[in-house]
Amino acid sequence: MATTLARGLSVLRAFRTNDNGLTNAELAARCGLPKSTISRLTWTLRELGYLTRAEGEDRFRPGPSLVAVGHVAASSLSFIEPADGVMSALADRTGTLVLLAVRNFDRMIVLRTWKPKDVYSRWMEVGHRLPLQQRSTALAFAGALSSTEFSAIDQKLQSLGGSPLLHEEYQQARAELRERGFILNSGETEPTRTYRSASVPFRATELDEPVVFSCGEPISNSSVAHFEKEVGPALREAVQNLERLTGQMPKFDYED
Repeated sequence: MATTLARGLSVLRAFRTNDNGLTNAELAARCGLPKSTISRLTWTLRELGYLTRAEGEDRFRPGPSLVAVGHVAASSLSFIEPADGVMSALADRTGTLVLLAVRNFDRMIVLRTWKPKDVYSRWMEVGHRLPLQQRSTALAFAGALSSTEFSAIDQKLQSLGGSPLLHEEYQQARAELRERGFILNSGETEPTRTYRSASVPFRATELDEPVVFSCGEPISNSSVAHFEKEVGPALREAVQNLERLTGQMPKFDYED
């Protein structure tokens, strides 16, 4: 039963915002499961309303039950409403795209975005997935974990076939959060990187893992100095303001 549930959830996780539906074959490839298994899972998920498929089509899409569950889950987070005002003001102040990301298995998934007024900024949208390595968003998440939490998540990911967390990067992230309160990805060390980003973790009372707020901007429109001296500190200040508004004191101990 538990294995079937895990496989069913892997099917739901396989969908991305830019997909125009997925066939059983495409789902099998993404989930690493036999097509016959996927066919049984998609039939059940469709019957329950978690997937939908138009008459005569072979492509599945997220169904109304899944949309409803996602809406309820997002609405249950008490910090979202105060975050709207704080992060919208931050986006306008810095001219960057501000996003909120949460962990989804071995990825960070964008849950919400705030765009600056009169500035075109569309490098990430809700539903975008980021690997749990190297990106500032993922490093801020990992760095906010205690050593016990880090080990538990790392072991779980590896046991389920996910990408392992990297211990060296974890220690570097904790050091950076301890020293300046945000993680910076300047984009300078990766020739293919098209944007810079800064990230700060936030721990809500109703969640057992940290979430991450990030600011990003295309490299062509920004400088490393701008992110080091202005964007990163402004993001750190915004998250601290959100902590005060929600009565949430920081729970991070970067010394353990």
